Parts: sequence; structure tokens; C-alpha cells
Amino acid sequence: MLTNLHVKNLALIDELEIEFENGLNILTGETGAGKSIIIGSINLALGAKMNREMVRESAPYALVELVFYIDNPHIQEKLKEKDVYLEDGQLILSRKMTDGRSVSKINGETVTLSLVREIAGFLLDIHGQHEHQSLLYPQKQLEILDAYGGEEIQAIRSKVEEQYNLYRTCKKELESFQMDEGARLKEISFLEFEMKEIEEASLSEGEDITLETRYRKMCNSRKIAENLNQIYQQCGYESMSGAGEQIGNSVSLMQSVLVYDEELEQLASALRDVDNLLNDFNRELTSYMDNLEFSEEEFHETEERLNLLNGLKAKYGNTIEEILEYQENTQKKLERLNDYETQKKQAEERLDKQEQNLKKASQALSHKRMSFGKQLEQDIIKALQGLNFLETKFQIAFEQSESYHTNGWDEITFLIATNPGEKEKPLDKVVSGGELSRIMLALKTILAKKDDTDTLIFDEIDTGISGRTAQLVSEKMAMIARNHQVLCITHLAQIAAMADSHYEIAKRVEDTGTHTRIRRLSKDESVEELARILGGAEITPRVLENAAEMKALAQKKKMTD
Repeated sequence: MLTNLHVKNLALIDELEIEFENGLNILTGETGAGKSIIIGSINLALGAKMNREMVRESAPYALVELVFYIDNPHIQEKLKEKDVYLEDGQLILSRKMTDGRSVSKINGETVTLSLVREIAGFLLDIHGQHEHQSLLYPQKQLEILDAYGGEEIQAIRSKVEEQYNLYRTCKKELESFQMDEGARLKEISFLEFEMKEIEEASLSEGEDITLETRYRKMCNSRKIAENLNQIYQQCGYESMSGAGEQIGNSVSLMQSVLVYDEELEQLASALRDVDNLLNDFNRELTSYMDNLEFSEEEFHETEERLNLLNGLKAKYGNTIEEILEYQENTQKKLERLNDYETQKKQAEERLDKQEQNLKKASQALSHKRMSFGKQLEQDIIKALQGLNFLETKFQIAFEQSESYHTNGWDEITFLIATNPGEKEKPLDKVVSGGELSRIMLALKTILAKKDDTDTLIFDEIDTGISGRTAQLVSEKMAMIARNHQVLCITHLAQIAAMADSHYEIAKRVEDTGTHTRIRRLSKDESVEELARILGGAEITPRVLENAAEMKALAQKKKMTD
């Protein structure tokens, strides 16, 4: 669950820190106090798009930090799969924003925003003010059904996706055979020319490197010879000044004095080693110089061979290995074109077979969805009855798309009738904003029982409702909060009265600046806040009595349900 929120230098917040509790956490406050900033800051930490104007004026940076305590083994395992490990059961997620840039960290380690967004899906579910509008889109409705089916549907979906990718590969292969006879013959002629050009070159791997080394040696042979001759003169035995002659004389002189002092033997041995090394060096140098000579014909042959190889590289690859690989692929293309009709027929057969595999997998997925769809229909009707949709009919209509997709061929539509005698129609043809909001709450309630998400956040889900409906929504929120941590921003006293923990968000003018503050309310303060919501500008003793009674009834309701 989300245990701590720390915000610094964001919009109207200079610095704010708050600890959340288990159960139902209610956040209330006057319009414009900054309630949306609280949810906005959580969204930012979880990877939402930001703009520079969000950083508080004159502040060098903005910071949002979330602390989660996670004891759910399933979520812990999901985090490990992403190479994220807890520290004492905690996960600290932060995002620092400055100069239009941001840095995200998980437990102090810098991570990408894409990883943060993946991790966010494991930790909490945020229902924003306008998210219920997404219910009008068929794709969202399909996502909801698949989420309801859980791992059973996901396992089949993975098979469908695998078969679909194979189907696309087979289809692409067959499309490559779509050419007329003239184009086929022209392509064969061109490929045969390329094959002949490469074959006639009789290439061998590594040949180009050997030739380039030899050619470089040939081009610089005069300079090499001049320098080596000079080295030979300085190190050899041709003159008295040569190092070989000098060291040879030194060896003789050392030998002549050894009889006078045996301690000189070690130095004499070292000098003899130098003489032997220099002898070996001069022999190898002489051998190299003898082999340095080459004919003009050899030079031209090497040059022409290199020009040929470089010409082939310009056409077919940067190395001999790449050219040979190109040759192998060209041979396969030629074989296919020369046996075009047979190859095409085989490609058609492969596509037909793979389409049957995909069809079978899509049918299995569709049947499983229909089975779960019947269950979801009943669960939604039951949940909606608890939200004051007393005579509601709900149906999930299935249609088969004209083509295959990565998630099968199903296209579904949520149909509803909210009044007796009416025929079920698509949601966008029937429901109002307030009704749509309640339908989304019903779905959240149903899905909350099936997923591992510990924390649910509702941002003003009470839009467009009041009276008895508001009371039923509050009871539904309290029910969800029995098994999940719930954070809810609300304007309704009925929902606020159900709070296990109640927080006030207020805007204050301090030191000529405007600041958003948040604090947890005591039981008495919670009643006063309920009175403010109920009574508006003037809070009379009667309003306070009503607020206290509403709070007491709400707590009693939670205890008895």
C-alpha cells in the first residue's frame, strides 16, 4: 500500500508530507484548494507527462516521492521479474524535475520512465475524473472483459498473439511472390549476373585483410628499406662504429679480465647475452631485407585484386564475409524464383495451415471470453443494483471482426437498459456522466476482487450523483476498502463520512505566497469538515448535529455490513 507522499516545490505546494493508512482514506477541501495537485503529483511520480510550469515559481526543482509497503508475494515476484527488489518490504519511488528534465529513481537507483510506468501498474490503480469516459470505447470494454478473465484469458491471448505473429510472417512471405512473369525473369537475370560476378572473384575469408597489409608494405617498401639499412649499419658488424662490432670487442675485453676477478662472471654472462641477442636481431633483419624485394608485376597484381575486392564490397557488403553471406542469400532467391510456382504453392499451403492454427486459437479465446462475459454480466447487474440501478439490464454483445488481430477477432459492446421496458443499447446512447461514473465504480469493485493491486485511487468519482445514490456509492467504496487501500477525493458528505482516515486539503496565504496544505483530521475535526460540506458558508449547531449523526451512522453501517 501507499504509506507516504512527499511533495516539494510543485505548483502551490512548497513542501508537503503525508502518511496514508489502510482502508478508506478520504481527501476533502474547498474548490481550488489543490486537491487535483495531490493526485497530479502521484501521477507525476508514476511517469505522467510534465511541463516546466509545474515547478513552483523561483524554485530550482520539484520533487515527488512515494513510499510503498508491499507484503503481497505475487507483486513481489512481479517486481523481481523487473529486477526491482524491496528494502525491508518498502519500495521508494521518486521523481525530480528541473529545467524541463526529470530523473526517476526506485530505491535510490536511477531508472527509465518506461520501467516506472510498468511498476506503477503493479502498485496502484488511479481512476481520474474523466476516465469513465473510456468505457464508451469498445477496445476499453474488451480490456475490462480480459482483465475479468484474468490468467485464464491471458494464457489463451498469449497463444493467439504467437499464432498471429506466425500468420503475419507467412502472409508477408506469400506477398513476396506477387510478381508477373516478366518481372520474375528480369529479377532472375539480375541475380544471375550478381552471382556470376561474385563466383568469378573466387573469394576467400580474410583475403582482403592480407592483401591490404601486403599492399601497404609494397607502397612503403622504399622507406622501409632505407630505414632498415640505416639500422643495420648502426647495429651490425660492417664498420667499427656498428653496435655489433662494439659489443663484440667489449665481450673480448671482458673475457680478458675474468681471470683476475671471478665476480665479473655475472656481468660477462649478461654481456654475452646482449651479443647473442644482437646477432639474432641482425640475422632476422637481413632475412627480412632479402624478402622485401618484389617485382613490378606482383605490385600490379596485388593492386588489381584489391580494386576488384573493393568494388565488390561497394555492391554487396563491407567485408568478404558479408559478400559471401549475400551470395548465399542470392542463391536462395534464385532457387525460389527458378522454382517459383512450387515455392509459391508451398507458401500458400503454409499460410493456409497457419490461418487454421490462428482460427483455432481465436475461437478458443472467443469461447473463453463468452463464458466469462456471462459471468461478468451477472456481476455487473448485481453491482449496479447496489448503486441504485434497480431495474437495470446489462449485456455484452459479441461480433467477429473482418480480419484477425493480435488479440483475436472479438469485437464487443457493452449494452445497457436502465429503465424497465427499454431495450439494451450501447452505453454512449443511454447513460449520463453520473451513470457512467457509477458503472465504472461497479467495474472497479468487481475487478478489485480479481487483481493484486493493493491501492485504488478515485479522483472525484462522485460527479453527477447525490442523495440515495451517493449513499450507495459511499457504501460501495467502504466495501472495496475492506480488502484494498483506497484514496478518494470527494465533494460529497455521504462518501466523506465513511472515511477510516480523513484529510483536509486547504489553500493558505502565508508570507505573501499561496500554499496548499494537507493534514489528517481528528474525529471531531472530521465532523466539522462534514458540516462545512453540508452547510456551506454558515455552519449552525443543527448542521453540526447532522454531520455528527451522518458520521456515526456511516461508522455503524461499516460495522454491521
